[in-house]
Amino acid sequence: MSSDDAAARLRELRREPPRFRRVRVRSITPLSTRMLRVVLGGDELDGFAIEAPASSVRMLLPPPGGDQLVMPTWTGNQFELPGGERAPIRTFTPRAFDAVRRELTIDVVLHDHGVATDWARGATIGDEVAISGPGRSEHLDPDARSHLLVGDESALPAIGQLLEAIPPDQSIDVHVEISSRDARLRLPAHPGATVAWHDAAAGAPPGDSVVEAVMKLDELADAVWVAGEAASVQRLRRYLFDERDRSRRSVTARGYWKLD
Repeated sequence: MSSDDAAARLRELRREPPRFRRVRVRSITPLSTRMLRVVLGGDELDGFAIEAPASSVRMLLPPPGGDQLVMPTWTGNQFELPGGERAPIRTFTPRAFDAVRRELTIDVVLHDHGVATDWARGATIGDEVAISGPGRSEHLDPDARSHLLVGDESALPAIGQLLEAIPPDQSIDVHVEISSRDARLRLPAHPGATVAWHDAAAGAPPGDSVVEAVMKLDELADAVWVAGEAASVQRLRRYLFDERDRSRRSVTARGYWKLD
């Protein structure tokens, strides 16, 4: 291997994420027809902490078709199982953490299919998974006096945390796309918040309704936070930067999942 090849290889390697902590399912509660609240607990959560809203954790699930957790190996680019397969890992927003009880609450959106959806639908008390993190989080702009929060059902846990974190004297405009009316959730109360629920149109791309809602706004808030299906987030990112001339500093855009 040449020195150039070695340097390229080093650039490809990524820092290993935080270690996985083994936990077990302690409770499962339906929040709507589209979301389950799963509480995970265990002694290995000792020292875990959530320091800012809208952070993320990785959840390691049992391999598809199995019920036993298999711990993966970090290869420098991804986690792999002993047979070389990519480990079944999905990223979630930790909705709450109880350090005394060592319990982590995660809300799981039930899509039509998928590794996490299939696991959540079949999960039972005592099932074992593992948690790594927390990862990225959103540190609120101290100069912002108004906020625009935009997302789909996958963004609801993070939107809930942001509603709890944004000071009560600031205004918040929330827009959420839902697949059906019974997918609405009771969001944390905020004196300066208005919430608009948008029904997804049949046959339209995911997130289309909230993209259109943002494009119709005459004025945008000081800080904009967007999360949801990756393609719709990218559409809004381009619109905000190219057509509304927003600064990178004022916009946070996260692709949480991809269609199919």
